[in-house]
Amino acid sequence: MAAFTSKDVARIAGVSQSTVSYVMTGKRPISERTRQRVLDAMAQLTYEPHSGARALAGRRTRVVGLVVRFGAGGDAFGLLPFIETIASSARAHDHEVLLVTADEGSAGLRRLAGRALCDAIIMMDIEEQDERVPVAAALSVPVVLIGVPADPAGLHCVDLDFEAAARMAVEELADTGHDEIVIVGYPAAAMERGLNYVGRFLRSVRRQARVRGLPLTVIEPVDHGQEAAAADQLLARRTGGRLGAVVPHSDDARRTGGRLGVVVPHSDAIMPLLNALRKKDVVPGRDISLIGLSSDRWAEQSDPPYTNISVEPRDVSRRAMETLFWLLDPSSGVERPAIDLVAPRLTRRTTVMPTPSN
Repeated sequence: MAAFTSKDVARIAGVSQSTVSYVMTGKRPISERTRQRVLDAMAQLTYEPHSGARALAGRRTRVVGLVVRFGAGGDAFGLLPFIETIASSARAHDHEVLLVTADEGSAGLRRLAGRALCDAIIMMDIEEQDERVPVAAALSVPVVLIGVPADPAGLHCVDLDFEAAARMAVEELADTGHDEIVIVGYPAAAMERGLNYVGRFLRSVRRQARVRGLPLTVIEPVDHGQEAAAADQLLARRTGGRLGAVVPHSDDARRTGGRLGVVVPHSDAIMPLLNALRKKDVVPGRDISLIGLSSDRWAEQSDPPYTNISVEPRDVSRRAMETLFWLLDPSSGVERPAIDLVAPRLTRRTTVMPTPSN
């Protein structure tokens, strides 16, 4: 197939070839309406400007593209600290952020890079098998992933170390004398989409439970509004009752009725679950133990304050932006690792029962 030229773009847009050049180089002011016609024609033809034309504009747009999909199993409220920190870091480097929220998949990436709308791209909400990743790896601009897919295709990835977080949760409950662990798991949409951190956490928590010889049950899915039902299942577990067919992923069907440790990896579910337990007069730290994966701030401000493993989005975002600006200017700092995992921290509060005295 013959490559399209700026002449083809001009024909589709109904403008002169010089106008196309002015849109690409910014040498002369062009009305927004005309500029949009040219950009639409470029997108229609999948036209990418010649590197020489880009050089006339200094190539740099001083814009960072942020690609994120709201909903569909993600933690929408939890995305805000990521976005705020990315925007703040961009401004500190004299860049703006172009937020792309539409679920455009690979087409959205090609549009960002093909129209030269940004210098680099941050991608969030990464799936384990993400069809956008090989496309991102082939783009002419640097791309950093917040998340670790099964195959990063050579892209730099930054994220919390969810595997370490899972091990940390199991170790805390095992070391404080618990008899079994229940994971109050992720929403159905997150599981169906195969978001990368879901598999990374669950595989690790299962491995570590086997290492420590602790029975493990995963209640899943747990969608918004189903936390009360999850609380009923926890209460049944604690009293030796049957959980029923709602629990499809049990690694050990044994009912101990002993010291029960609960881990909630989806931060949106923590407060509703605590409220549901309170209504049933079940007190975390007295009757059961509970560890949540969330920011320290959420854990501190909760009623009751709960033991948490930090998933500090600002730390992850800050490190992702450091990697991005290093890719734009490798002389600007120390070389960044291809996969950069932020170490989690466990902070003990009131919701884990103390080790029983002998």
